[in-house]
Amino acid sequence: MTYTKSLFWFRRDLRHFDNAALYQALKQSRSCYCVFIFDTTILQALPKQDRRVQFIHQSVQELRDELKRIGAHLITLHGDPALEIPRLAAKLAVNAVFANRDYEPTAIARDQQVRQQLSQFQCDFIDYKDQVIFEQDEVLSLAGKPFSVFTPYKNAWLKKLASETEDGADFYFQSYPVARYVNNFAEHVESPFPSLAELGFEELDQDALKLQGGMCAGAALLDDFLTRIDRYGLARDFPAIKGPSYLSVHLRFGTVSIRYLVSQAMRHIRTASGNDGASVWLSELIWRDFYFMILYHNPRVVGNSYKPEYDAIQWESGSEAKRLFEAWCEGKTGYPLVDAAMLQLNQTGYMHNRLRMVVASFLVKDLGIDWRWGEAYFALHLNDFDLSANNGGWQWAASTGCDAQPYFRIFNPITQSEKFDAEGKFIRRYLPQLAKLNAKQIHAPWNTSPIELRAANIQLGVDYPHPIVAHDVARLRTLERYSVVKKVS
Repeated sequence: MTYTKSLFWFRRDLRHFDNAALYQALKQSRSCYCVFIFDTTILQALPKQDRRVQFIHQSVQELRDELKRIGAHLITLHGDPALEIPRLAAKLAVNAVFANRDYEPTAIARDQQVRQQLSQFQCDFIDYKDQVIFEQDEVLSLAGKPFSVFTPYKNAWLKKLASETEDGADFYFQSYPVARYVNNFAEHVESPFPSLAELGFEELDQDALKLQGGMCAGAALLDDFLTRIDRYGLARDFPAIKGPSYLSVHLRFGTVSIRYLVSQAMRHIRTASGNDGASVWLSELIWRDFYFMILYHNPRVVGNSYKPEYDAIQWESGSEAKRLFEAWCEGKTGYPLVDAAMLQLNQTGYMHNRLRMVVASFLVKDLGIDWRWGEAYFALHLNDFDLSANNGGWQWAASTGCDAQPYFRIFNPITQSEKFDAEGKFIRRYLPQLAKLNAKQIHAPWNTSPIELRAANIQLGVDYPHPIVAHDVARLRTLERYSVVKKVS
């Protein structure tokens, strides 16, 4: 079908290349407008200084400039999309609104509301898959059911990727050639571009932020990562070294294409000589698809355990629980690796993936705090916060989720520190007061003699806190806490 006029709605796909719905909108329309809406239903709940808002603002500004360069224009609005999209569609008299599909419950409800509003004046709402390789029901078990365990899902995902090709081409990660239809962009509809201040936010120091939004920044990070992808399998677990891709925030807001990332992973897998770095990275990208699929089929996981019997667990409550939680939030637990990780999050909005597991296990299984408290804290502070992955990760750590670690598997924060930050380099970066402790002492300062602590200019309880909980004691309490699961099941 060909539309006379259409509107493409940018959301979490802030790029003008390899964009599925943008490609389809241009291909199916004689004239296509573009819009991005700074969503007040999301922004109003955020603090006035928010790294993610600045990242989005930079990304949209670059996108606007790039569209202008190729003869298009990006309309920018500030409001509730459920109201603004139908209003704009009616004003422009378009026949269809195109967007890339979202899988979060609130987004699905919003899109349904928009669809109904548009239908009142015979305007279509058309969405496409873009932010994942396989979605919804595209990867199912032999019984035709959604998977609940990652490894068989991954195997089926890889099999589908390998088997379903078109004329020998890599069909599922082929790029969408948007540039082929640039002449179908509508004539300019000028609209002002709001400043951060006009959106109600304060601008952060760009040098201190160390987080650059936009397509160019995403491409630069990918280029850098591809030079060291072969080492990813070994390097990714050590927070003091440059191991990860650092692309998660760009994936979250779509300044990079998941199809291109998978194509690069596959290219390195085919050419690698016995090194599994690219394979390990591809597995991480498949986890992303997996959690999107889980959220889509099980929206109840928002606020509830994937395994319902785990909602019977009695978490710590009252003023003591709040005190422990605040110590965890502030990086004052007395466990250096946990504290350094939380300070990294608070100061930068980033946390290394290994450390996300460590601090989540500590909150839930050392402090006995409800995993939903930690999930909410991460949601507020992580630059790359994504509902599906954040929920999946927290439920994995709490043993309440699909394919989660067994409840009796409890990370020891000291041995994790000794194994993954053996020299204490990461700890020293965020806890300089411990810098003079040696590589053995820094993981558990309370085990260091008073003489050695004085020599390092450290007074426990003053310069650095005593541990707020004894891990061995907490472990026994956790096993008892989770015993209710056996009784329920």
